[in-house]
Amino acid sequence: MNRLSQHERTRIIAALVEGNSIRATCRMTGAAKGTVLKLLAEIGQACATYQDKHVRNLTCRRVQCDEVWAFCYAKEKNVPTAHIGEWGFGGVWTWVAIDADSKLVPCWYVGRRDAADANAFVGKLAERLAHRIQLTTDGHRPYLQAVEGAFGADVDYAMLVKLYGAEPANESRYSPAKCVGARAVAIQGDPDFGYISTSYAERQNLTMRMQMRRFTRLTNAFSKKVENLESALALHFMHYNFCRVHQTHKMPPAMAAGLTDHPWSLQEIVALLPI
Repeated sequence: MNRLSQHERTRIIAALVEGNSIRATCRMTGAAKGTVLKLLAEIGQACATYQDKHVRNLTCRRVQCDEVWAFCYAKEKNVPTAHIGEWGFGGVWTWVAIDADSKLVPCWYVGRRDAADANAFVGKLAERLAHRIQLTTDGHRPYLQAVEGAFGADVDYAMLVKLYGAEPANESRYSPAKCVGARAVAIQGDPDFGYISTSYAERQNLTMRMQMRRFTRLTNAFSKKVENLESALALHFMHYNFCRVHQTHKMPPAMAAGLTDHPWSLQEIVALLPI
């Protein structure tokens, strides 16, 4: 069986991390759809494994968390009867944490927006940190038990509860209700109210939608399988953390966090795969 050269792999990955869809990547590189999907699965696994091993013992001080919605296969209302309630069919949520200082994404988690997955996500975050942090989340209630279970008393935790206006009567719209304010609530420890914010986490949600075509709203580029979504996320965060120069620091977040001494190239990401 023919194997892609390192140059061909790099071209495909370059197209994917810049927000192109699978089919657009095929047109740009001349690779078959199956070839692109196979490479995505392989590089996604390699990136997830590398970050799980090396993005640890982090010296973050202020961490923000948020969740971003997407769907796989079909939206909830269009899921076939045989697959209603089955994982990977319908709405899928990506839980994301971000260091407010280095802008590093220490972890993410793909799941439902429920208590079990909140526990899994926050537990994953806690095990990557070296010391006590100030943590801010939105007002999603499953965070309360999840943070207590993962951190105990060793965290300064606050929620930023957003207040939304009433929806206009008989008006159909795509965007959420207008946010008319936010209320900072100290939950545990002694959080600094000057740093209670989820702005960086919400900005990261926009970066995800811009850099991964499958997250772009109102298109047909959505993930057909949840495994492809997980692979795309692992590749995205590898590129975001280690390669992409952040405008604030003029270096990648992983470099600002002390995890690497240079910006990675795409060739270095490709080198995570066996030749």
